[in-house]
Amino acid sequence: MKVIKTSLAEVLIFEPNVFGDHRGFFFESFSQKTFDEAVGYHVDFVQDNHSKSTKGVLRGLHYQLNPNAQGKLVRCVEGEVLDIAVDIRRSSPSFGKWVGVNLSADNKRQLWIPEGFAHGFVTLSETAEFVYKTTNYYAKESERSILWNDERIGINWGVTDALLSEKDQLAPGFDNAEVFE
Repeated sequence: MKVIKTSLAEVLIFEPNVFGDHRGFFFESFSQKTFDEAVGYHVDFVQDNHSKSTKGVLRGLHYQLNPNAQGKLVRCVEGEVLDIAVDIRRSSPSFGKWVGVNLSADNKRQLWIPEGFAHGFVTLSETAEFVYKTTNYYAKESERSILWNDERIGINWGVTDALLSEKDQLAPGFDNAEVFE
C-alpha cells in the first residue's frame, strides 16, 4: 500500500497495490498495521457506512464535535467522487484550508480524514457508491455542517448547481460554524 501526503499534513491518501489478470483483480483494502504506522498512532474504527448518490449530489461539509468527533477513512467503490477535507481546528496553522482528492472505483484510493476536519464529496459519475469507516458512532447532538460553497473556504467543487439536502442548504457559513478549539 502506497501512502501519499496531501497539502494538509494529517490528511492522507492510501493507494493499494492492485493485482489483476484476465479473471479480475485483488487488493488489500485495509490493514490495521499499515494504517496505524502511516498515521502515527493506533486508530479504532467502530462503524462502517455506505451511501449511493447520483451525479451532482453533494454531501457536506459534515463533522461531529467533541466528545463525539469522528475520523473517517473513505473510498468510492462505484463511480467517481471529488472528496474534500477542510481543517476546522482553530489552533492549526492550516485552519480553514482544504484539500480535494478524486476517489473512484478505478483508482481504488482511500482518503483518511482525521478528527478536527469537515468532510464532503460531490458525485462526478452518473452514480457513485461511497463507503467509509468512522472512529466514533453517529451522534446527532454533536453533528454539525458548514455551507458547501462558503467563499471564505473557497472550495472548487467543479459544480455550480449541486443537489443538496435541506440540512446542507441551511448550513452556516464558515465564520459562524462551531469548530474545534
